[in-house]
Amino acid sequence: MKLNITPRAANLQYAIRDIVVIAKQYEKQTGEKPLYLNIGDPIAYDWKTPQFMVDALCKAAQEGWNGYSPSEGEPELRRAAAEKEKRVNGIDIDPNRMIVAAGVSEAIQFLSGALISDGAELLVPGPSYPPYISYVKFFGGNPVAYRTIEEDDWNPDTEDLRNKISDKTVGILVINPNNPTGSVWNEKTLKEIVDIAGEHGLPIISDEIYDQLTYDEQQTPMVRIAGDVPVIGFNGVSKVYLAPGWRVGYAYFCDSNRELDPLYDAMIRQARIRICLNSTAQIASIAALRSDGSHLKETMSKMRARRDLIHKRLNDIDSISTRLPEAAFYIMPKINLQGRWLNDVEFVKDVLRETGVVFVPGSGFGAEHGAGHFRSVFLPPAEMIDEAMNRLEGFMARH
Repeated sequence: MKLNITPRAANLQYAIRDIVVIAKQYEKQTGEKPLYLNIGDPIAYDWKTPQFMVDALCKAAQEGWNGYSPSEGEPELRRAAAEKEKRVNGIDIDPNRMIVAAGVSEAIQFLSGALISDGAELLVPGPSYPPYISYVKFFGGNPVAYRTIEEDDWNPDTEDLRNKISDKTVGILVINPNNPTGSVWNEKTLKEIVDIAGEHGLPIISDEIYDQLTYDEQQTPMVRIAGDVPVIGFNGVSKVYLAPGWRVGYAYFCDSNRELDPLYDAMIRQARIRICLNSTAQIASIAALRSDGSHLKETMSKMRARRDLIHKRLNDIDSISTRLPEAAFYIMPKINLQGRWLNDVEFVKDVLRETGVVFVPGSGFGAEHGAGHFRSVFLPPAEMIDEAMNRLEGFMARH
């Protein structure tokens, strides 16, 4: 059979899950289950989706919400999402200018399919969540990374951002709170990004999926400070509401002059091709978005303890240092390779093969700004975090 596989598909990479291939090899060879600290899925550990949401999911199925739904999403879900944005983030969103997607990942795909053509450039944070990099490349564009400053708690270098703008630039991506670094970008920096975007007539894409998972400093919603600069916002129920497998996210469009209407139209046309999102999960997500968020108090208390534990353990290990995450459940340590490993990919592979601990290479979040780092989650119970750190500490001592 003759198969002409396109390079755009054959060369796709997703570091967070690509490393699992090696982890499976480790398990097959040793008979031991690896310690997975690579994927931001709370349900893979000891977290539970709130019971009222599970009940709502069952009720939705029993009440017959099992058919197709509108391609742009159930109207009541879009209204609930707009209400949540107003209540939690203090921003006014039109539910009729919103698209419900299979998580933020599908929203990224729709955005890239609509905005990216051959040679187009999207400015992305360095390091950045990998699907932004991969989808831009998939559609023939170039993800251009602007520097975030590790020593400044991973806040963006706005001068570097400004210098990266070209006549091919089609937008500026902001991920706040940030994956993979766990940082919360300060309002002064966000205002500078708004000014740059306005000066060059560029839209801002603002990924705020971790908006309520902050420890001390609250994140500033981009719409609140954007003024006349158009904003495409991404959010959903995966992280805050502990339901990543439901795959319910949404994109909203906020601009005073409706300049984003052509982009909305191009994205909704893609949504129609995939027909619709899971109807039952959409109806159940209404209960999540309209809830009082009372589950978050215990959630953040547990996460804070695990964050503090892994932060201390990592900084106590020779040749490893890291900043304290301000949000989410990720930490991005720096490795002093010292010629012992060619790069962070080889480091992560060696750690896995020798200890069974699964991290993600930092360069998977951007070759330039992620290099020399690795990303870990701190979602597991304290005992698993301690065991992983013990193994990592022993590994570093041997090398």
